Formats: sequence, structure tokens, C-alpha cells
Amino acid sequence: MAQLVRDLMTPQPVTMPGDAPARDAARRMRDDDIGDVLVVDEGQLRGIVTDRDLVIRGLAERDNLSNTRLRELCSENLTTARPDEEASNVIAKMREHAIRRIPVVEDGDAIGVFSIGDAAMERDPNSALGDISAAQGNR
Repeated sequence: MAQLVRDLMTPQPVTMPGDAPARDAARRMRDDDIGDVLVVDEGQLRGIVTDRDLVIRGLAERDNLSNTRLRELCSENLTTARPDEEASNVIAKMREHAIRRIPVVEDGDAIGVFSIGDAAMERDPNSALGDISAAQGNR
């Protein structure tokens, strides 16, 4: 039987508004040991900010991030998944778009995030990526 996204995703994603300071997202990622925050404005998913976005779109392009808002750093052209999709189809989307995380949306609400780490832990938990994904984060 095919694995569904709902069985593998990380539920209850962290969301923040687009006008939230980038620093708040970075602190939340650190404190919750996560690599992304979903940007939601007026109940609508607007984008995703990853730890990599903070570095590549934030630090690499600005001398000072103190006034930078999430909407300035987030990926807005989102690829999303449904919880009832087969994981293999979503993994194919990830390959096609060269992305590591996909917001999972149901009835217009972001209900989770599916990552390559989630896929690796399920499909090949003894692989290097599976081991890394299962390990406790370093702080």
C-alpha cells in the first residue's frame, strides 16, 4: 500500500505573519529545532522561509537584518501537497522543483510540512540522510 503524505509529514507547522521580523523566525527555528516557518497572512499561506533563505536571501544580501520582514525573504511561488497524496508523487515534485520542503495544505489551511528528511526516515531510515534527519539538532 502506498504511503500517504499525512502519514509522513510533520504536523502543526510553525506559522508567522509576513510582517514578522526575520530574527523572530530564526529564533523560532532554533528554539523548536526546525528548518522552516510558513508565512501566513489573513489565514492564507503566502510563502515559506527556511533556514537557508535566512542566509542566502537575508545575510548574503544585507548588512543589517534588523528591519527585514519575512515577506522579503520567503519563497512565494509555492509547490504544495495534499495530505492524501502519495508520498512518491510529492517526492517527484520535490525532485522536479529542486526543493527540500513542501507545505501540506488541506481545505486552504497549512496543516503540515513534508520534507526530504521525512521521506528518508520512512523509506530508508538507515541511510545517511535518514540518520541525520532522526538525530537531535545541534545548538
